Amino acid sequence: MTTQDRAGGRCPVTGTAAAGEPIPLHGAAYKTDPYDLYRRMREAGPVHRVRFPSGIAAWLVTGYQAAHAALNDPRLGKNHRLGNDDWRALASIMPEPQHSQLQVHLLHQDPPEHTRMRRLVLDAFAPRRVETLRPRFQQIADALVDALPATPADGGTDLVAGFAAHYPFRVLAEVIGLPAELADRFDRDWGKVVQPVGPQDPGRAAYEARLAGLQGYIAEVVADRRTRPDAGLLSRLVAARDAGELTPEELDSMVFQLLVAGQEPVTNQITTMVVTLLRHPHELARLRSDPALLPRAVEELLRHDSAFELTTWRFFAEDSELHGTRIPAGDSVIVSLCAANRDGAQFADPDVLDLERSPNPHLAFGHGVHFCPGAALARAELQVALGTLLARLPGLRPARPLGELTWIPAVLARGVNLLPVSYDERR
Repeated sequence: MTTQDRAGGRCPVTGTAAAGEPIPLHGAAYKTDPYDLYRRMREAGPVHRVRFPSGIAAWLVTGYQAAHAALNDPRLGKNHRLGNDDWRALASIMPEPQHSQLQVHLLHQDPPEHTRMRRLVLDAFAPRRVETLRPRFQQIADALVDALPATPADGGTDLVAGFAAHYPFRVLAEVIGLPAELADRFDRDWGKVVQPVGPQDPGRAAYEARLAGLQGYIAEVVADRRTRPDAGLLSRLVAARDAGELTPEELDSMVFQLLVAGQEPVTNQITTMVVTLLRHPHELARLRSDPALLPRAVEELLRHDSAFELTTWRFFAEDSELHGTRIPAGDSVIVSLCAANRDGAQFADPDVLDLERSPNPHLAFGHGVHFCPGAALARAELQVALGTLLARLPGLRPARPLGELTWIPAVLARGVNLLPVSYDERR
């Protein structure tokens, strides 16, 4: 049964009389804790009609098996050209000309283009290479903790501004070969371009200004790597463009994806993980006392509350059936990774944080051809980040009630932009 079915004249998810109305996926209460809604949606069926803040309606896939199947369904394409006019009129996507110039990266490509482009980045994020860089990741984390106050003042220290906002980008710069002088000039505000607003949103002008600033920065990065090439990934991508293996738009889009989509989710994931541990102080203490638990704990924290809450859009090229629901061609289909990762049909006690959960086949990095190519890097970053914070900030605790945290309003992501914490004297 889907949310379009009637159950005694009432919607089986919302309990209202307006059965068939799209379920709103926005608002402070939803962003703070979407899991009760996801549970009710799973119980009602695997596919639901939902509405986003822009006004666009979409089809949301919620259960684990349904999500796994959708992520591997070759009928569902990622290219925005597949979207219909109704979707394009309201979807929170980049305006032109940036949409054509910055949105032809891996997330919005289908094979064979996706295969060709993905091949160019895999070596840089290979698990073996990531492990050789782990000591450097540790140096970066330690330097940021060194800069935190030895003891927090009243009101605590913001762990986002002091650590989470900077650590992933500094790591990423090392991995992709972004020179320090260019890395220092990156404006984190540009990262908000992965939180697009619809054409009617009052913040559209500020959003477009961020886009223009980021696009100028990308042009500088490409020019620099062309005149000062090295063995890094950015230089190799520029060389691939000059050899005709990439179009100019594909190059700019891939640099955009690396600089923004490659680090903002890790920033958010650090915050969701820390918040989860602060809500479970016994598990936090256990992890601090037994660092050998870190790899498995990171997997469980990814499952328990993933920063990549929803996937990006997918589309059917023709009217199709998805788990018993008829989906019109060009309507957007989105998979809820967070809802899938709390499915009791796949995970025992899905709402319980179990740092030793095994096996743990969560979908935080997606699945199928669009499985995150940077998953090994993200895992290493998160292990180093959490291990460092727990070891060097004894007595880590919230500086204000966790219920007062404001969760970012981004459609696809979970995280907080402000995380005040206290701790005993920094080690």
